[in-house]
Amino acid sequence: MNGTAVATGSASCRFAHYFAVCGVDTETGLEPDDGAGEGFEQSPIRRSFKSKVLVHYPESTDKNPFNKDAVNMLCMPRGLSFRTQADRLDTQFHSFTMSFDDGTRSYGFVHTFYEEVTSAQIVTAMQTLYQMHHVEHHSASSSSSPSSSSSSASSPSTSSMDSLMSSLDESDAESLAGVSACVGCAGSFDPARDTLYVSKALCLLTPLPFLQAARQFLSQLHQAVVSHTAPPLPLESYIHNILYEVPLPPPGRSLRFHGVQGPIVCQRPGPGELPLGEYPLGEAFSLLGVDNMVQLLTCVLLETQVLLCSHDYQHLMTVAEGITTLLFPFQWQHIYLPIVSAPLHHLLDAPVPFLIGIQRRNGAQRSSLHLPHEANMCFVDIDSQCVETPEDLPVFPDQTELIQELSEVLLRFGLPPQGGVNPKPATTSPRLSSLVLEDLMEDRRNGNLGGEELAVLERLQALARRCGGGKMSGGEKMLGHVFEEEEEELKAAKLNIQLREVFAGRFAAMFGRYEEFVIHSSLDLDSWLSNREGTFSFDKGSFLSVQPANHLRFLSRFLETSMFSSFVDGKVISRWADREPLQQLFDSRLERERLYDTDEEDSRNSRYRKCTTLFESAQAIERRLLKADHTAIHPHLLDMRIGQGRHHPGYFPKLQADVLVQGQNNKWSSRGTASRRTDPKRSTATEHPGVDNEQRQKHTFARKNLRQSKLLDPSPQAVAETHREFVDGLLSECRLKTKRMLMERMGKESVELGQGEANITGLQENTLIHGLCDLLERTWGHGLQLKQGKSALWSHLLHYQAAQGKMETPAESPGSDQKTFDDGTLLLRGSLMQDMRFIQVMSEGLSEVGQARAWIHLALEKKMLSQHLKELLTNQELLRQLYKPHAFLLCEEEREQFLFHLLSLNTVDYLCFTRVFTSISISYRVVIIPMKKLSIAMATVNPWVCVSGELGDSGVRQIPKNAQEIFFQCKNLGRLSTLQLGQENSGLLAKCLIDCVVVYNEITGHTYKFPCGRWLGKGVGDGSLERVLIGQLVSPGGEEDAGRWTGTPPELASPSQSMRTVLGSLGSRSRLLSVEVQEDMREAANNLVKHFHKPEQERGNLTVLLCGEGGLVLSLEKFLLHGFKSNRLFQRNVFVWDFVEKAVVSMETADQMGDLHGSTVTKGPSFDSLCHYVNAINASPRNIGKEGKFQLFVCLGIRDRLLAQWLPLLAECPLTVRTYEEGALLRDRAAVHSLYRILHTLTEFTITLETALVKGVDL
Repeated sequence: MNGTAVATGSASCRFAHYFAVCGVDTETGLEPDDGAGEGFEQSPIRRSFKSKVLVHYPESTDKNPFNKDAVNMLCMPRGLSFRTQADRLDTQFHSFTMSFDDGTRSYGFVHTFYEEVTSAQIVTAMQTLYQMHHVEHHSASSSSSPSSSSSSASSPSTSSMDSLMSSLDESDAESLAGVSACVGCAGSFDPARDTLYVSKALCLLTPLPFLQAARQFLSQLHQAVVSHTAPPLPLESYIHNILYEVPLPPPGRSLRFHGVQGPIVCQRPGPGELPLGEYPLGEAFSLLGVDNMVQLLTCVLLETQVLLCSHDYQHLMTVAEGITTLLFPFQWQHIYLPIVSAPLHHLLDAPVPFLIGIQRRNGAQRSSLHLPHEANMCFVDIDSQCVETPEDLPVFPDQTELIQELSEVLLRFGLPPQGGVNPKPATTSPRLSSLVLEDLMEDRRNGNLGGEELAVLERLQALARRCGGGKMSGGEKMLGHVFEEEEEELKAAKLNIQLREVFAGRFAAMFGRYEEFVIHSSLDLDSWLSNREGTFSFDKGSFLSVQPANHLRFLSRFLETSMFSSFVDGKVISRWADREPLQQLFDSRLERERLYDTDEEDSRNSRYRKCTTLFESAQAIERRLLKADHTAIHPHLLDMRIGQGRHHPGYFPKLQADVLVQGQNNKWSSRGTASRRTDPKRSTATEHPGVDNEQRQKHTFARKNLRQSKLLDPSPQAVAETHREFVDGLLSECRLKTKRMLMERMGKESVELGQGEANITGLQENTLIHGLCDLLERTWGHGLQLKQGKSALWSHLLHYQAAQGKMETPAESPGSDQKTFDDGTLLLRGSLMQDMRFIQVMSEGLSEVGQARAWIHLALEKKMLSQHLKELLTNQELLRQLYKPHAFLLCEEEREQFLFHLLSLNTVDYLCFTRVFTSISISYRVVIIPMKKLSIAMATVNPWVCVSGELGDSGVRQIPKNAQEIFFQCKNLGRLSTLQLGQENSGLLAKCLIDCVVVYNEITGHTYKFPCGRWLGKGVGDGSLERVLIGQLVSPGGEEDAGRWTGTPPELASPSQSMRTVLGSLGSRSRLLSVEVQEDMREAANNLVKHFHKPEQERGNLTVLLCGEGGLVLSLEKFLLHGFKSNRLFQRNVFVWDFVEKAVVSMETADQMGDLHGSTVTKGPSFDSLCHYVNAINASPRNIGKEGKFQLFVCLGIRDRLLAQWLPLLAECPLTVRTYEEGALLRDRAAVHSLYRILHTLTEFTITLETALVKGVDL
């Protein structure tokens, strides 16, 4: 259905909000643009001068007030440009966007052209400036500084990275560098000979990014100005028409309206389609290439600081808008300024994520840019097709397959995936010379042409393509050119939507089940908002546990971003308010996919699926662009005074204000009826993230702490307020990050199973610590004015190191400032300088950013981060040298609160340095502590140790004679788990009762205690000359008031002597509750099951669960000791291994004598394996004693999935009846069967044992 549409309502339903003209104000004259950063050695005609908004219509609208300063700055970011007839006077087009405090945006489209200066005052001023420059330039020596002219009255500005991109060629540049100005040279000006031109900008502000339509309208408007033929109507008619009479097209429809020289079509996506996005993605991919675009998108998704650089403002907008368009269903939450002029360069100091674009100075090198933040910055040089990403950037999920799919889409449209092709400059629509041709074009768009007429047009189009144009008539050339434009525009729109659908499909695949992990914990919105910081809205651990392993690094960091948090918050709030449009669209797409997708594939092993909706989405846009659904009323004559609106070729006329200020009072406003009126709220629902909803607005303003409108104000007061907000934001972020790290570490999941091993070990812990490193870098970069390298923090440390002079103690040797507790626990008080020196020694190949992160990891693990930073900040003189007055580190109160929040991290244990830097060499100290009463016995033994951890073992280290400790250095062992303690002297007098062994990490300050409580020697205890001990982390170094308490529960250590004494007397405690024994057995097995159901990177220490206190070995030992008749069979002490050994001998003897047929024991594979394993353990050369042999027996049995089969054999052995009481668990068929089922559940897991447990046994 085709109808006529008008826009007589509020501004929210109109196509355009404002029309503005920017240029030179002849009344105020020439004002130098101090912020342009240009030196006064340049010719005045090459300098920039301040521009002004000359007129804008209407004056203002209710919801979108006109910001004159911001519009002027974004329309002419480099100020006014002057030219003469000797220069190129090409027109330029660029666009910009402005964000508002409620999250909405407005888009500006600017057509810049050069207009002859008619003001004698301006010409005279330029002549005077040039003459002064000419005289001073030749009289001054080469070493003198440029002098200030009387009109500037200011000192020369320093060179800025956003200064004017000169359009001169190389010879012109040489003339500006100091070559004498001469008649006719570039940069010279003589009013008697030269004609002076100045830039002027026509700007259209729209609520939605109608790039193509706004570009065509402004281009046609300018062509009407420069044409020698007057337009059919005064320009006011066309401007009034687009401001007040052209409505927004309804969702899912297209609209045709009229410019000065021809029809223009725009369209909006329907409710089920992706939001409007007209910025040409094909051009963005051509500028950067597929690989770089995916890298850039990854950086934006992880909310790094993104700095775009190009000589072309429109390239900046194309890349920025293209990338943010690809984020669907997520939205960028931080500073977004694709075009930043010189007065706003203080925003590069912003210690928050940003997406900013700056104009590249001609020939400027990357190294010439002073950037305070580079540790987590993505620098994009669009002109040289270069993307510098931050270190350690995760790979986007399925990146290889994604790049392949994107490349296929680009190739279908004739674009090379590697980019590098200069996109064709947008052509302007030609003037249609005949009304007949215009009518034909409109009829073709509307589908009103018959078959014969359409065939004629198609033949004309084919003729236009076939012929170069030289043999065609003017009308035919015009028609062919218009058809080519239409096809290019349609092609770009189809490519846009297909590229966006590919990314939308990837996010749907990654987050298709996100709703299952959203946590709804509040009953109403007010309570949720008041407890927002203390609640989790998304179960990140569970979500990550079902993702493919190679996606986890990216996803774990993405889940911590503001854009994902905002997305989840929107889902939570949707219980009480309308869903945000983007989220509603995403959810509906997921529901539709579930209807058609019957393949229930495990998400951890899912295959890459290409997008299946590419052509369907492209067809919808094609239908709307080829046939307009609605037509706006034509421009018409207005009630204008006689003599107004006269046409002067080449000059933009002074517009009659009274007919453009308001559209409602005009008699033509009510002309026509809208065939499809649109609700203002509904019309912008898809494109505007903000919804007119009281509850949602309450949340929006609660989470926005940075006022976007202030960012575009370059006044000193506004800049100071902005940096004040940055300071407050950093402090708030520090509080939230440290709180999150504590909650994750000490929360309900941290006491699970790994016996104190927090659920965020590995991946999620690294993600949170990476976020802390990023926060510290941004904090130290705020207001920084003197930096070495890319890391602001490491730069400060280097300056501090230089100020401190020569270091006293090398970090590799243990410091003298140590504390020793009564039990032998050691505590190192490492200084800031020692830690820094160690990082410098160990950091071969690490960049400045890597060194800073290593230093943070080490300080955090030692619980010294807050103390080290406090010491660093004590040098006030250095701080004032390095930082500007507004810097965070010079705000004393906020700085103290910041350090206090970091101090709270001392209440939990971290192993972030140990686990990340795995290849470095670490110094260890091992101390053997005997029982105090028997410490003299150490002189008779010759002990050795072998320390094992997550990353390997130290090898056997012999302790010197008559010594109880040893120092050694070896490759990082990771978190220590076991320690082998043995002695070589097998004499009867060589024995010692060992209390524990303490291992101390000299670098991180961690102390591990390995309890023993048993004898080491022949003829005592179980006769063991070697023991495998299980360790526990006692306490790392920390603040003095932290004491030895840690918030993380300790791991279970080796069974203590007291526990062994209890087990040794179990034979006489036949009444020990069997229920307790069975419960312990079930608990030990259940812990193992839970261990293997965790993601691999979150699992604790398996050796602890097998051999530690409460582990499987000890629980099974309790089971087998339950119900012994007496101790007489086993002499003095009870050892389970004695029973196992004798039972096997008994069964083997009975088998050899042929007596097995009388018993219930069946000879088979289980019987053979039991005998083989027991004999092999006995034949082992290791003197590990009876307890060690039983531990080895259980570990090998569970590893090889045989233990469940061996227990019934032992229960059915004839020896069991003679050894156990009738009520013993081993004689209870139900209990044995229950134990069999418990152990059988463990056979589905692959258990890998530490080398220390199975050393010397070849099974």
